[in-house]
Amino acid sequence: MSLSADKSFKMKMRDMENAFKYRRIPYPKRSVELIAILAISCTFFLFMHTNKLNSRLKEMEVKLQPSEFSALGLTGNQINSRESSRRDNIYTLHGTYQYLKSTGQLHTLTPRMLNNTEKAEIDILFFNRLEKVGSQSMSTLLRALSQIHDFTYNIRVRTVGQALDSLEEQRNLAEEILDYGIPNAFTMHRNFINFTQLDLPKPIYINLVRHPIEKVQSAYYYTRHPFIYNNGLLRNPNKQTRPPAYFNLSFNDCVRAGKIPDCIFDPYVQFNGDWRRFSMHFCGNRKVCGQFNSQTATQIAKRNIETEYAVVGSWEDTNITLAVLERYIPRFFRGATEVFYSDPQRFHKNATPHKHELDPDIEEKLKIQFSFEIELYNFCKQRLYKQYIAIKKEDMMKEYN
Repeated sequence: MSLSADKSFKMKMRDMENAFKYRRIPYPKRSVELIAILAISCTFFLFMHTNKLNSRLKEMEVKLQPSEFSALGLTGNQINSRESSRRDNIYTLHGTYQYLKSTGQLHTLTPRMLNNTEKAEIDILFFNRLEKVGSQSMSTLLRALSQIHDFTYNIRVRTVGQALDSLEEQRNLAEEILDYGIPNAFTMHRNFINFTQLDLPKPIYINLVRHPIEKVQSAYYYTRHPFIYNNGLLRNPNKQTRPPAYFNLSFNDCVRAGKIPDCIFDPYVQFNGDWRRFSMHFCGNRKVCGQFNSQTATQIAKRNIETEYAVVGSWEDTNITLAVLERYIPRFFRGATEVFYSDPQRFHKNATPHKHELDPDIEEKLKIQFSFEIELYNFCKQRLYKQYIAIKKEDMMKEYN
């Protein structure tokens, strides 16, 4: 090999070694441009499809058919009281109507689809009433209707005890309710009891709800009302007397203090009563049902409401509630609207005057602490509106269209 050829060979070897060492592998100019264009195109393609997918997911969140855990297929866990009166809000009657219309559910909606009364196996009404939701007003209405429609009305006061009932306690109460005869309406502060699981005939379940924050605020002032407090002392002489500061403390200041048991809404704190939540009343007597603001308890409660309860109304929507009760449970509530408005003051019970306004910081704090309770409340209201729309569909189509 000549000297020049040897030199040329060594230079080529050196160039190849440098190429591998520094990765300087040359590409044609057109290839570099092509790769750049492909990279930009892929990025744009991914961006467009990601944006489209995100839009589709949001659309599906609204348009998917309702699940067994949702009245309208929505699971919003907060409600802004300042927005609740807007006609397009999903938590209003008009908003619910527009949702059903936009998703195609309105056309096929019928009262029978939402009528759990047909599943009842016995003519007994079980009103396991919650605290501070207007349950006394409903009890008074039932008493008046019992005289018109010839059914027995029974009300029991629950003694202070455990929030959850044992299986034996549930069976004893269920059998007691059946012993009152047929037809009868039974009222008591008690958690949901599944009669079917006890091998007993299924009654007609009803209940009432109220916004959870308003509910606990009302209960706070109710327990501090002089008349109510003194009655409590008469029933329980061993009850501890309270200083004047106890009665003068506002709900806002009580929550802000963060150390007074009546105003601590923490899921890890054992409560001394059950008036602070209503998920437990619908969930039942499992251990998980006793947890405050629990997602699991809320989902179980939703399932029970959707599959077992004939009507869960609210005095926040008096006319709607009465109309739904009349249509879905006529044996007990036929003519309820006429009876109610014959003497409205008669059915307005246990109203305790108090300051309703919440300080902004307290309102935001409670919305978080009651997030799942509020979700369950919204679920109940949506289901009530849906039942009402089913029986008034033609009238509402004329009004809203």
